[in-house]
Amino acid sequence: MTEPVDSAERTANSGSADDPTTGTGTDTDSSGFGHGLVGLTGGHAVPALLGAVLVVYFVGPFVAFFLQVGSVDVTERLAEPATRAAIRTSLVTAPVSTTIATVFGIPLAYVLSRRSFRGKRLVEAAVLLPLVLPPIVGGVMILTVVGQYTPIGSVAASLGLPLTDSYAGVILAQTFVAAPFLVVTARAGFDGVDERLEEAARTLGYCPLSTARRVTLPLARNAIAAGVILTFVRAIGEFGATMMVAYNPRTMPTRIEVLRITHGLDAIVPIALALLVITLVVVVAVQFVIGGPRHY
Repeated sequence: MTEPVDSAERTANSGSADDPTTGTGTDTDSSGFGHGLVGLTGGHAVPALLGAVLVVYFVGPFVAFFLQVGSVDVTERLAEPATRAAIRTSLVTAPVSTTIATVFGIPLAYVLSRRSFRGKRLVEAAVLLPLVLPPIVGGVMILTVVGQYTPIGSVAASLGLPLTDSYAGVILAQTFVAAPFLVVTARAGFDGVDERLEEAARTLGYCPLSTARRVTLPLARNAIAAGVILTFVRAIGEFGATMMVAYNPRTMPTRIEVLRITHGLDAIVPIALALLVITLVVVVAVQFVIGGPRHY
């Protein structure tokens, strides 16, 4: 009669020594690194290795780029008048393009998310078209509408507001290629908002506009902020459509191409570094403004 009891005691003692839930297991099991290794060997090793290849591919060019920065006089290159003019043009036009995309894109994203209407599929396709078109082709299409020999372009030029080779041309090109990022991202945010919350707000007496302002927009704000970031980054880095519509005044990407052709890769390092810094500053600033995720 004592043998089963002894066997149970031995089993319990063994479990208390090896079971990590008892808090008396090995040091390896209690460490985060050990748990990470166990996680990778439990069916996640292959996805992790495949993902690591892509991460290395992302990081490698950045490392090589920053290693090359030390061999170039960044300050002297950035002080060149043409380079400063290009930076100024990008810093003026990209925020304007992002603002235009935000003002018109958020309402469009909301309508596409919340309403069904005849021709909705065509509108969705129109929003996606600039994303799938090569930027140069997009620039050509813009020229067919606002070029200096078109009715719109000639009227604008006669009024002293040329739509090509001007700040307006840069903004038109940037908005065409960048605005869809905001619409698509904001719509995904609106789709993620439970419509029952909006219905509850309406039962409390809020009109549709107030409901969108007080309920929907706050809940979708992270997605909207991501769309704003993507739009700005796409706008300030736009080259193909901008080159076609407004080669002058030169933006930072256009200046980079000119320097590459005339002086080689080393000459573009300073302005490329400036473009990277501006982009990072905007990303950090937007993340700081929206803060962490809210819980409702």
